[in-house]
This record gives sequence, structure tokens and C-alpha cells, in this order.
Amino acid sequence: MKITPVKKISGELTVPGDKSISHRAIMLGSIAKGMTEIHGFLESADCLSTAACFARMGIQIEKSARTVTVHGRGLHGLKAPDGILDCGNSGTTTRLLSGLLAPQNFDVVLTGDESIQKRPMKRVIDPLTDMGARIQSVHGNGCAPLQICGSRLTGIRYNSPVASAQVKSAILLAGLYADGKTSVTEPSLSRNHTELMLRQFGGSVTSEGLTAGVLPAGELYGQRVCVPGDISSAAYFIAAALLLPHSEVLIRNVGINKTRAGILEVCRQMGASIEIANATGKAGDPSADLFVRSASLKGVTVGGPIIPTLIDELPMIAAMACFAKGTTVIRDAAELRVKESNRIAIMVDSLRAMGADIEETEDGMQIRGGRPLHGARIDTHKDHRIAMTLAVTALAAEGETELLDADCVRISYPGFYEDLGRLTV
Repeated sequence: MKITPVKKISGELTVPGDKSISHRAIMLGSIAKGMTEIHGFLESADCLSTAACFARMGIQIEKSARTVTVHGRGLHGLKAPDGILDCGNSGTTTRLLSGLLAPQNFDVVLTGDESIQKRPMKRVIDPLTDMGARIQSVHGNGCAPLQICGSRLTGIRYNSPVASAQVKSAILLAGLYADGKTSVTEPSLSRNHTELMLRQFGGSVTSEGLTAGVLPAGELYGQRVCVPGDISSAAYFIAAALLLPHSEVLIRNVGINKTRAGILEVCRQMGASIEIANATGKAGDPSADLFVRSASLKGVTVGGPIIPTLIDELPMIAAMACFAKGTTVIRDAAELRVKESNRIAIMVDSLRAMGADIEETEDGMQIRGGRPLHGARIDTHKDHRIAMTLAVTALAAEGETELLDADCVRISYPGFYEDLGRLTV
């Protein structure tokens, strides 16, 4: 795909539903008793992988123009699939399913695409094994495929070495079936979508500081789930509006969960003025409309406890920093190296190819802003967040940029280029 610069963007849009919440709505709806109606479900490749896995375990899932209906079979209603479960490119599907399937009464193998088979799964294998799960990496390398043999679990108190909502969620989901209470303490607070949704479905969940806990569940019950717009998807339009002069964009119904919305705080620190309106606090995650105007940005330091709240937005923050005055330092973000790609190395190489003054560090990047960027031929490495970040960056650069494997955005935002193009007309 070839992208040329534009003078500004303007208009209004609603970004697709939150990917993390969509995954969890399918999962909890499947193990709840009765019907779950999901409004705003994200029909991306990752979320469809989750739905397909549960369909293969006997769950009836119906899709209409506006809703996805899950006919749950209760905590013990899943059936053994007739073969390997393919999680596609979805780390959320792979890790959360590991926790959910460990206590079932059947055996299963989880696998995924080439990228998933390189991503670290030992971080869920170890705590689940501590609970009594029989789970192992088929190739012995700590990655998928994973062989899971259903077994009886015991609740544990786990101190996680990483702040990861996927690790925490895998353990809490397993804890629904365990004997005794299960708790997870993190070094800093990761997104809490699982805790919020478990409460909505009737689970007994505690959240105290950096520790989340769950008691064994007798039963969960189907709910009506309204999925807000994904702030990770909104981040690209926030950045475009900030970078391009005379731009104004209104983004409707965006999730603003404080464990997820660190991008808004960093934008404010960089000098942005983002207005929040029509905030709602219904059951589940809060949402609001965001009104963004162009702004002159300044360099900041991004690190510490805020990192888990914006880990997926760090590539976009790095690109924004190229246009800011002064130096931006991103640290404590080594987790970026084990996402769909090594996002530190790829962002440094890509932005440098576009003329940025940027250096790779062990756990992040250092960017000295203010140098004009120019178009380049960029390999996205089939990473959806890299592709969307560099598409926005190209709008503010000089000359033409070519993105290889640009269609990888379907993993989280199938209509991204269409929405971006509509705002640039």
C-alpha cells in the first residue's frame, strides 16, 4: 500500500469495538448459563479466532448486523473439540484459553500461526502448573503448540513477574474451577477487563491494589455486554489529529478504563488538549467521546507503572515523538519485544528509514524530535500495530511511503484504511 501526505484530517468516527473486551465476552458468555448478547463486538481476525475455538467446543454463536449472541452451556458445558484448536495470530486467545481449558474434563492442543508459535507461553504454563494443570509446550521451547490435559486445580497466590492482563486473566479463569481462592499480584496494574466482566457475569472477584482474586464459581449467568470502542484503535486517529495542522476529530464511544487509557495521559503531558464528553459508567467498562485538535507537542519520558496501560500504543507514541520538540524516552517496555513482532527494533528501523533521530535501548527507545520525516519503503512484518502506526506517520511525512503487508490490520481493525481515508477527504 502506498500512502501520501495530507494537510489535515477532520470529521467524526466511531472506532470498532474493544478487542480485549470482545475476546472476554465470547469466553465468559460460553461458560455462563443462558444467553449472552454482545453489542459492538469486534469482528477482527483475532476475535473471530476466539469465536471459532468455542464453536468447535459445542457453543452456538449467532451473528447479526448489530449483535453477537452466545448460547452458553455453563461452567462445565464445553465439549472436547474434534481436533486441534487454532488460535490464529491471537495471543489473548491462546493464553486465556490455556487457563480456561486446564480444568476441563478433556484434553486439547492449542496452536496458532507462525507468530504465535514464537511468543512466550511459559508465563502462563508455570502458574497453571503450580495450580495442578497438566500443560506443556509440544516442542519443549515454551511456545505453542500447547498440549493441555484436563485436571483438577487448586487455588494459589501467584506473584507475577510481569504486569500482563493475559497472564492474570488465564490464572483467574482457571481459578473459577479451582479448590479455594486464587489470587494474582502484579508488579504494576494491568488492564482489568476480566475482573470487571467476571463481576458482571456473577463471579466473586476481589481487587485490592495490585492483587486480583477470584473464588470458585458455582455458576455464571449470561449478560448483555456493550463493548465500547477500542482506545488502541482510537489512538491512531488521536495521533493523526495532533500531528496534522488545523485538524479536528471527534471519536465517539471510546473505552476510557483507567487501566487501559494511559495514552490520554501521555498526550496531555506532550501538550495535547483532548476533551472528554458524554462519559458513561454502565456495567463493565466506562466510555466517552473524545474531541482532539492539532497541537504542538513536546518530548516526555514514558515509563514505570503507566506502561501496562498503553503497551499497545507505544509504537504510535514513538512516532509522535519524532514530531515533538525535544527528546522523548520510552523505558520499562521490554515487553514490546515479544508482541506480534519485536516492536522496539522494528519501530526504530522503520522511523530511522523515514529520517528520524531514534535509538534503540534494551527496554525501549530514545527519540530526538524535530527532524522532518520522509517517505520510505517499510516492512510491517505483518504486525497490525506497526502498519497502522506507520500509516499515520506517513500522512505527516514528506513524499510517498509504501507499506508492505499492509493488510495485516485485519487482525484488529479491518476497516482502518477506509476510516482514515474518509477523514482525509
